[in-house]
Amino acid sequence: MSTPGVLMGAVAYDPKVVTIWEGFRSWLRGRGLEFDFVLYSHYERQVEDLVAGRIDAAWNSPLAWLRAERLATANGTRVRALTMRDTDQDLTSVMVVRADSPVRSTADLEGLTVAVGAVDSPQATLIPLGHLAAAGVAVDVRRFDVGVGLHGDHIGGERDAARALTAGEVDAACMIDANHLAFVREGTLPPDGTRIIAQTTPYDHCNMTVREPESAGVRLFGTLLLGMSYADPQVRPLLDLEGLTAWKDGRTTGYDALASAVDATGFYSPDGRVTATDYRP
Repeated sequence: MSTPGVLMGAVAYDPKVVTIWEGFRSWLRGRGLEFDFVLYSHYERQVEDLVAGRIDAAWNSPLAWLRAERLATANGTRVRALTMRDTDQDLTSVMVVRADSPVRSTADLEGLTVAVGAVDSPQATLIPLGHLAAAGVAVDVRRFDVGVGLHGDHIGGERDAARALTAGEVDAACMIDANHLAFVREGTLPPDGTRIIAQTTPYDHCNMTVREPESAGVRLFGTLLLGMSYADPQVRPLLDLEGLTAWKDGRTTGYDALASAVDATGFYSPDGRVTATDYRP
């Protein structure tokens, strides 16, 4: 009987991606899975290769998940979220102003300038701007397009938005809540120098997307990921690099806010075509 295998795609948003998945490959192969991975420079090609069956699994951003789902449906196939990190669930984005700002609520942002991340960042652009639009608040948007095609994995645009706020170039900045804290710790934002005036509803982030029907290799892949223990000295450093303490079963209930923003902006068409203006990964 042949050894079950999986070829997974991952986007190379940082050199640590190679370290992480080379380490996971060694661990997975030691447990009977012939696992390998390929790296992509952006999510759009990764999604297309998954739906076309050229790879078995894709470590997808939330935006990539939405496109995979739409493309698969349009092509008469199905995908599902196999697993996700414990840290991918129930996240929020925040809108931040300087501590001395007269702005107290989202309504006060009407007509003001709001800094966001890259055009394809769910957490720093699409979801928070969708939050403002749902509240009926019109703002001038200053976008920081860093790492376009990486779907916000490269937080350079988010960090530049925070710097613009500190410099007084914009009235507010959008970022994921964890990065608000991180930017204070690293000195990008001054301690006690900012206030949160709004917070989005919770949403989910990345998931391991696979095609259906699943092969024996994909089923074993899911079982092995879920069985990884933070107490295992071989995988703990890798889990730390990937930003999780445990893999969870995948779920898709946390993508509604992003899906609404995608539809409102026309980022993807209903059949999964890339239709966003000024988006060239």
